[in-house]
Amino acid sequence: MKKVSSILLIVLFAHTLFAGVGDKIVKTSKEKKTTTDTVPYVINEEEMMDYNDSLSSFPAYELYCSWDTANIHSPKFDITTLKDSIKEIVLTDAYSCGYMPPFIGNVTSGFGPRRRVFHYGIDLDLETGDAVGAAFDGKVRIAKKSKSYGNVIVIRHSNGMETYYAHLSKINVEVGQEVYAGENIGLGGNTGRSRGSHLHFEVRYLGQPINPTDVISFTEHKLISDTLALSKKTFDYMTAAKKIVAAKGGKGSKIHVVKKGDTLSAIARKYGTSTKALCQKNKLKTTSTLRLGQKIKL
Repeated sequence: MKKVSSILLIVLFAHTLFAGVGDKIVKTSKEKKTTTDTVPYVINEEEMMDYNDSLSSFPAYELYCSWDTANIHSPKFDITTLKDSIKEIVLTDAYSCGYMPPFIGNVTSGFGPRRRVFHYGIDLDLETGDAVGAAFDGKVRIAKKSKSYGNVIVIRHSNGMETYYAHLSKINVEVGQEVYAGENIGLGGNTGRSRGSHLHFEVRYLGQPINPTDVISFTEHKLISDTLALSKKTFDYMTAAKKIVAAKGGKGSKIHVVKKGDTLSAIARKYGTSTKALCQKNKLKTTSTLRLGQKIKL
């Protein structure tokens, strides 16, 4: 009997001991489930950078305040703000790769009036498949196909200029890609509104076209100067351009007549411009309601 009693006492003691341990385990497990992390998450400076700060990495952001990868043309600045002043633009410096010809070929069509339209660039003769290079260092803003330009690339440069390369048969770069002077960006072709293979090359500043021959000697294949002096005289050609538009009676793509379902943003996309530019030209607000038959200046 004593042995039996001793065994029963040992069993009861062990049960009590392990039951207490089990309760502690269960209790600890429950405590862990309800415990919250009170250590604060520290955000570093890079993660705190907002969208506007990130845009500052794009060329000439302080001039454009935007990086539009949808519309080929940027809104045009008002040249009357130049008055009689001269704005000097540095084309190359010690920190850039300088200038390289986009293609060495004969100029087949110059800047100016052409077949009752105004030609805002120059055409360089080439064969389909010939390599086309970037004229200056910059970042690709546009790389897509359009009805008029065909396959077109627009590169924005740190000085605020943009260069256009149109009618390409192939695009070898992507939007946002950094390129350097002389780097292959595409192949020459005959896409869009084009008659025969050639490279259509434009130079623009804040949306306003500049005669490329004011910047580059296409016979000597080099820059005329390391700097470009912009003044009202640079844009004297606009008088001739306006006369051509007037002679056409404002027809064509210069006026859009509002139809059912039209919006400012849809019209802007259709004609390769921006809602802001349309509002400025037509004295409208972005919230303005369009009327059927209303004429919108482009």
